Amino acid sequence: MIKLYDYPKSSAAYRVRIACNLKGVAYESIEVNLLNQDQQTEEYLRINPSGLVPCLIAEDGTVLSQSLAILKYLDQAFPNPPIFPRDPIGESLVWEMVLIIGCDIHPLNNLRVLQYIQKNLDANEQEKSDWYSTWIQRGFSGLEALTKKSPGVFCFGNSVTAADILLAPQMFNARRFNVDLEHFPNLVEIDRKLLKIAAFASAAPDA
Repeated sequence: MIKLYDYPKSSAAYRVRIACNLKGVAYESIEVNLLNQDQQTEEYLRINPSGLVPCLIAEDGTVLSQSLAILKYLDQAFPNPPIFPRDPIGESLVWEMVLIIGCDIHPLNNLRVLQYIQKNLDANEQEKSDWYSTWIQRGFSGLEALTKKSPGVFCFGNSVTAADILLAPQMFNARRFNVDLEHFPNLVEIDRKLLKIAAFASAAPDA
């Protein structure tokens, strides 16, 4: 069975749980408590030298430690339902949305960055919150515009794609940090629909 080194409130791990649920892929969840620094233990670093979650060990023993690489693997190893369109243009447009969240928003707002600016740059709670909101709102501005141009009820068309898989965890985090979502009605509506899907609802961490 696939093994998933996981943490409930890690948005990157949340993505992988959603994808596994959508595809009906069974996995063993092994919690890595980020708040307890479990990701920095010698035992875990032997498995994943990056010291991050998620980390997936495929049935053949291959170790994958980046959520986007894991999503691509899952889509090829378990092709139904697809989470990336099979046509080049459609796939590229979904990747564009995925990368807005996966590259423009998330890396600036993950736990180790927030801890760094608080500890090393003496950011107070308000400054940390402002930092967090800034990068979500900038990224969401572009994503909102892209989803408005795309026909259908989800980020891209009428089927769930990897763009939706990244959106739901990022919306969860935005609400955790009280980010103002007033200017992103399309994203809010898409997220509302996604949370009604069992694969998304069952992957969600507790509030």
